[in-house]
Amino acid sequence: MKYFILFIYIVSVCYVHRRGKVRYGFWRQLSDHSTFVAPLNCFMYLFSRVPTPPFLPTERFPELSVLQDNWQKIRDEGNALQKLQQIKTSDKYNDAGFNSFFKSGWKRFYLKWYDDAHPSAGELCPFTTQLLRTIPGVKAAMFAELPDGSRLPRHRDPYAGSLRYHLGLATPNDNRCFIEVDGIRYSWRDGESVIFDETYIHYAENTSGENRLILFCDIERPMRYRWAQHVNHWFGRHLVGAAAAPNQEGDRTGGINRAFKYIYAIRKVGKRLKQWNKPVYYLIKWILFASIAVVIWCAL
Repeated sequence: MKYFILFIYIVSVCYVHRRGKVRYGFWRQLSDHSTFVAPLNCFMYLFSRVPTPPFLPTERFPELSVLQDNWQKIRDEGNALQKLQQIKTSDKYNDAGFNSFFKSGWKRFYLKWYDDAHPSAGELCPFTTQLLRTIPGVKAAMFAELPDGSRLPRHRDPYAGSLRYHLGLATPNDNRCFIEVDGIRYSWRDGESVIFDETYIHYAENTSGENRLILFCDIERPMRYRWAQHVNHWFGRHLVGAAAAPNQEGDRTGGINRAFKYIYAIRKVGKRLKQWNKPVYYLIKWILFASIAVVIWCAL
């Protein structure tokens, strides 16, 4: 049985690696989180009710049209948050999912995260949070800023059970402010929306001279069968939902982010080790990965 599990795992990793036109190198792929969750993500691709290219037409999700129809009111609440300086980076180690983006100036204000609206969002953005409640497929939502001069590195998001929706609110309306997904470039425009699969390698850049503000949502991937939809919903709620991060005191913090400050302390040791001696750092890193793999194999 464990050889069959190993076979499925290897096939899943190979599929994830070769799925797009843009790919990581061998060692980068081997240590990427997409390798560890490859079987789960392949399940999502296999039973997806919508096609799995990098970009999807927004017409496939007519329930989202209410967001685009009300983009100006949503923008007004986003602009008010900017004036209050509430769209910001995390000042604590409590946002594991987006921690690496903060270094380049990326900012966010969570509206919801696999749960009802954060109390802070309900108070400061009553119109947008109420609108989101009318769309059950929206599992996470936030206002997201990409200031001029920012560049988010190439990456894959870890979970294929969702699709990413962006609605332009206050954008440069300039091709120098863009996101590139599997080599295909899209530039945000005010009042226009786009849906893409965030498990393809993608990055974003803004060299337009102006700030960019969007509504950023995770949409639950529609599945072919009801039982598959239940599986997707369960993993989203319990796995991704554990990465909830607060805007203010009183907002929920998920288990992953409660533990992140301790995990980050270990990461800082690793960074210092890497600066001191890269070969030693990579030797220890791969010994740890190999040890974990041996433990899992012996436990099967």
